[in-house]
Amino acid sequence: MITENVAPDQSQIRWIIDMDWYEKNNRSFEDTAQRGMCVKCAAKLGKKKKKNSSADILSSIKECCSQLPEFIPPKLPIAESIFRILLASGNQPTTAYQIGRQLSERRGGDTYAGDIQMITRLLKNDNHYGFKRVEEK
Repeated sequence: MITENVAPDQSQIRWIIDMDWYEKNNRSFEDTAQRGMCVKCAAKLGKKKKKNSSADILSSIKECCSQLPEFIPPKLPIAESIFRILLASGNQPTTAYQIGRQLSERRGGDTYAGDIQMITRLLKNDNHYGFKRVEEK
């Protein structure tokens, strides 16, 4: 993993998916997240009469879908892969370093995907997934 030229504090910033961002930008978190669901979970949630909640989708992805190797295939765009890493964590605050490590493992040792500078740039400049920096308390 390439880490030179990354300020120590930069690699420790934590990131989440900002659910409020979707509403503010007239987008649907549920539709975006469901693309990563396995067939079994999508069918199970599809049987519900009501709209699926963000919590239901996150729970299904964390407990089932994210455990499958095809959850993050090697050719998936890196920003989508980052989004899925955060989904797999249940949207727990995660550092760029942690994201990079997981991307490298899930994408078969793809060191480019694990580059902290590139990951941080994608997180900061996102306008599609609602990535948000979490302030330390």
